[in-house]
Amino acid sequence: MPEGHTVHRNARDLAPLVGAPLRVSSPQGRFAEEAAQVDGAPLGSVEAWGKHLLLGLGDARYVHVHLGMRGTWLPRPPGEPPIRSARLRVEGAAGTWELVAPSTCELLAPPAAAAVVARLGPDPLRPDADREAALAALGRGTTAIGALLLDQSVVAGVGNVFRAEALHAVGVHPRTPGRSVERSTLERLWDVLVAMMGRAVEDGRIVTVDAQDRSAVPEAEARRVYKQAHCRDCGADVVVEQVGGRTSYACPVEQPAP
Repeated sequence: MPEGHTVHRNARDLAPLVGAPLRVSSPQGRFAEEAAQVDGAPLGSVEAWGKHLLLGLGDARYVHVHLGMRGTWLPRPPGEPPIRSARLRVEGAAGTWELVAPSTCELLAPPAAAAVVARLGPDPLRPDADREAALAALGRGTTAIGALLLDQSVVAGVGNVFRAEALHAVGVHPRTPGRSVERSTLERLWDVLVAMMGRAVEDGRIVTVDAQDRSAVPEAEARRVYKQAHCRDCGADVVVEQVGGRTSYACPVEQPAP
């Protein structure tokens, strides 16, 4: 599933369309009625919140997008016909983008859009993120820190890759209860997420190993523990288990089990 960095990169790519009227359509047809309601409206805002994207259109209505497992935004060259499977197509003076295979693409009134945001925790990629609220939620959690990090109401935008790599970076096992993690470690964990996710926005992929040219790192070698047979720091066999309903990866040497 695309993690928060992908959605923030989408928001950055779509930002040049803000301020101008858009042609909005649904080549696939499943969003055709809603698209017709906002076709020709100016794009007022593009906001990424965790794994959610909100496009503010016209009279304060919002197109809410969640990519799910397979969704993606694709830039379209001038003059190219629409992709037949595209749920949503937006065309403006600054470019054309099409949305393919999202889990959610819906038109919301302001109260419903606000409700989407209200149920999300702080997003490490947003400058207005409430760091203290995130640390407090993690620190009082009785469940595993690995499960808490995947709970979008606790921290928005973190998925399985960032969970594995950030916990490895601070030396915490994913099964450690949140309330058992020292405050100073939680602070470092948040800072690692901010930096790691920010780099991923710039790179367009998640690379956590040290490299002068991150773009040249093969995908299979880009992470330290996630989907690795051996820890890329110490060489120990990576332990694979289920935490919070998802497969977790941890180094038994650098992340001792609780």
